[in-house]
Amino acid sequence: MSWARGAGYLALAAVLTLGFLAYLRPAFMVDLTNMVLAWCG
Repeated sequence: MSWARGAGYLALAAVLTLGFLAYLRPAFMVDLTNMVLAWCG
């Protein structure tokens, strides 16, 4: 199950990176959220 652990670490790193970007640039996170919402809905 090493690949699952690697995927988990990758997901955690992605979440931390997004959180850091959201902390530095709130407008970037708003744009990203709007883009995701437009893509999903």
